[in-house]
Amino acid sequence: MSQSGPRNNVNYTDQSVHSRHHGLLAVMDRPAIPKPMHFFSDNATPICPAVMAAIAGADQADHGYDGDRWSARLDGAFSDLFETPVSALWIATGTAANSIALACLIPPYAAVIANEEAHIIVDECGAPGFFTHGGTIMALPGEGAKLAPDVVEARLKMIRPDVHQVPARAISITNATEYGRAYNPDEVAALGEVAGRHGLGFHMDGARFANAVAHVGCAPADVTWRAGVDALSFGCVKNGGMVGEALLFFGPQREARAAEAARWRKRSGHLFSKGRYLAAQILAMIEDGLWLDNARAANGAAQALAQAATGRLLHPVEANELFVRLTAEEATTLRAQGFDFYDWGEGAARLVTNWSQDAESVMPLADALRTLDHG
Repeated sequence: MSQSGPRNNVNYTDQSVHSRHHGLLAVMDRPAIPKPMHFFSDNATPICPAVMAAIAGADQADHGYDGDRWSARLDGAFSDLFETPVSALWIATGTAANSIALACLIPPYAAVIANEEAHIIVDECGAPGFFTHGGTIMALPGEGAKLAPDVVEARLKMIRPDVHQVPARAISITNATEYGRAYNPDEVAALGEVAGRHGLGFHMDGARFANAVAHVGCAPADVTWRAGVDALSFGCVKNGGMVGEALLFFGPQREARAAEAARWRKRSGHLFSKGRYLAAQILAMIEDGLWLDNARAANGAAQALAQAATGRLLHPVEANELFVRLTAEEATTLRAQGFDFYDWGEGAARLVTNWSQDAESVMPLADALRTLDHG
């Protein structure tokens, strides 16, 4: 479902203040006051109107938990989208989706192989270990926060097959990665081949899955189950949702793993009593293509900024995140103009675009970046 009309990102306030006094219109001109433009995170965005409408549409009596008619449609809707039978659950957060997925793939004594910058390592406060009751993560290096098959193979060769060492039982990748890099189907399939040959489960953290698919231009199936992925955390909140992500299982074990995930969801306190409000948001995203429309808008905004910061980019821009070189003085200059973003270590910053922006709407920041270079 394409979005029409203006997006929710007005950059500046009106230059006139209108007031009525005794029937007379007084107009007081004043200088433009910058309204902050947020590039902190796509978590900070407004809710997409179509998603808000779906929430309102679900605001009627139905069965509790996941027994409602919206939740009942998730399997079918995702099966259509991915061109294969899918078992799908709504989950409260991305961290919970990742952790529950991994708990269904490894026993407590085993490990997950992931990139050292992966969200499950850096930004989830040990949640995978908590949910797996002690499972660990083997952190491996990789350019752009990606995993490479040869690096995974080398790590697997180091593990002795005795009881004294932790065995690897799964691989987890993030798509798009924590540095905004997108895996293509061949890259995922190469890792899927390693996973299949070694009997490992294969999980994908898809908090920005829509952005990755929009960039690569492939079918969702080509970069997931056709490439060997067993479980996908399908992101919605960063793409215009209010709350709730989807956890998807593929393959012959999908139903058994989904049943196990449902118990993890309940035991961890994530079984919402009115789950229809989460399911309705997810359906609004996927049934009419809104998930890709929103991702394309965010990606387009990121590309506009990338073109204005070509000499500053630390990584190729393949989704909706930019990592740029900025001195402290330059960062102060941009913030003084109303642009909000995170510092990313010394001399660098992260800029994140979102569904409510497009190339035109981020032009003020693009112009400001060019001014830093050319005065």
